[in-house]
Amino acid sequence: MYNDYSITKTITPAEYMEMRKAVGWGLFPLEEAQAGLSNSYIWCIRDNGTGSPVGLGRVIWDKGYVMYIADIIVIPEYQGKGLGRVLMEQVMDFIHEQLKPGYRFMVSLCSAKGKEEFYKKFGFVVRPNEDVGPGMHQWFTSEEIEG
Repeated sequence: MYNDYSITKTITPAEYMEMRKAVGWGLFPLEEAQAGLSNSYIWCIRDNGTGSPVGLGRVIWDKGYVMYIADIIVIPEYQGKGLGRVLMEQVMDFIHEQLKPGYRFMVSLCSAKGKEEFYKKFGFVVRPNEDVGPGMHQWFTSEEIEG
């Protein structure tokens, strides 16, 4: 893995948007993407041959007890090579490193449809179940103001 790829802690907003586009996720203005990236912990897998980002893990943490795994992205032509697993291992190591004696974290994520089994391998449970209801979300979008 590490002969062909390297892991960095940065990605540009334009690179991030290209990755989102490659996996069919929604896009944002670059300014909004930059703000999100600036307030996140980043693991970016780059192809050593091209320098291009091919995988990304992103975590948001309130510095208390709540963490959110915001992105685990591997662009389609690089899927099936274990890069998603590498990203999740990096993220999980980071989470464990933050734990102090007596601490506990609630770590959440929203799985892409059909990827639930992947996250189960890292101890995540599908909602709803006998203990908790379904996860929920909502997107808010501003309307463009025409001049």
